[in-house]
Amino acid sequence: MTLKNRFIARTAAALALTFAAFSSQAEALSTLSLDYAYYAPESLIVKKNHWLEDELKAQGTSVRWVLSRGSNNSLEFLNSGSTQFALTSSISAFVSRTNGQPVKAVYSYLWYVPSLLLVQKDSPLKSIDELKGKKIAATKGTDPYFFLLRALEANHLKPADVNIVHLQHPDGRTALEQGRVDAWAGLDPHMAAGQLAGDKVLYSNDSFGVAAFLNTNEKFLTEHPETVKQVIAAYDKARRWIIANPDAAVSLIAEETKLPEPVIRLQLSRYDLTKPVPGDEHLNAIKPVIPLLQQDKILRTGTDPQKALNTLVDSALAQQVVGE
Repeated sequence: MTLKNRFIARTAAALALTFAAFSSQAEALSTLSLDYAYYAPESLIVKKNHWLEDELKAQGTSVRWVLSRGSNNSLEFLNSGSTQFALTSSISAFVSRTNGQPVKAVYSYLWYVPSLLLVQKDSPLKSIDELKGKKIAATKGTDPYFFLLRALEANHLKPADVNIVHLQHPDGRTALEQGRVDAWAGLDPHMAAGQLAGDKVLYSNDSFGVAAFLNTNEKFLTEHPETVKQVIAAYDKARRWIIANPDAAVSLIAEETKLPEPVIRLQLSRYDLTKPVPGDEHLNAIKPVIPLLQQDKILRTGTDPQKALNTLVDSALAQQVVGE
């Protein structure tokens, strides 16, 4: 055998081993774990209709669903290895990546203004300026918390000027109802339920719109790109179904969440489902928050936020799915 032929043979053997390794990794996926959340309507549609179970059954993969109560909760599951996907705000995904986690945003399931500052219906408070020295409930590490930071800055207040009480979203609503806090930076559908029960909007700002991401991690994306594409396709199918069937979507989500249909209708009315491929617009919306994250020491000292922002998104599979 000539030297050239030996080189070709060795190269072919090496490639065969590489492909075999990839094949064994893909076959080793016996269970796909992912979260679902009341703030992510597509996840409820996909779960209810068993689309992923039906899609993955042929390849021997079962599906495990885990309820997430917020972006912080969702990222804990992903970064601990409990799940392979996480539903989060774009800012939360960015924070996680900046702080050293290999999070990759592969799809944008909605665009929204993430929160409002709510007070009780009989609250004497009339403006955000009056919150100085008051208690505000918010879930640290989530979009409503970042919304609160932006709202304070826009009104010449600092986090130290108020008393932020860190509670998960449903607990924040309960604390407001019980008068244990003066205001609440809420998240839908809990926020919509509070409003329909009489809570008043103290502060809103439509310019604070951001994306919400479906994330995985770099290793899973590299080793299981077809599975990632299947998950994205299920989410995009749900996104298109919600747009085409708004009344049916309200009924289905209300059934899944055990919340009244008017609450779900108000929640969905605040969501823009027309920007599914993450890109520059989604990343640019994060930029105004970065200085606040640094001031609040949410981003670790010595990290490179710009590098994290530049490497957060991988939109190749979303482009394929949405294009198809």
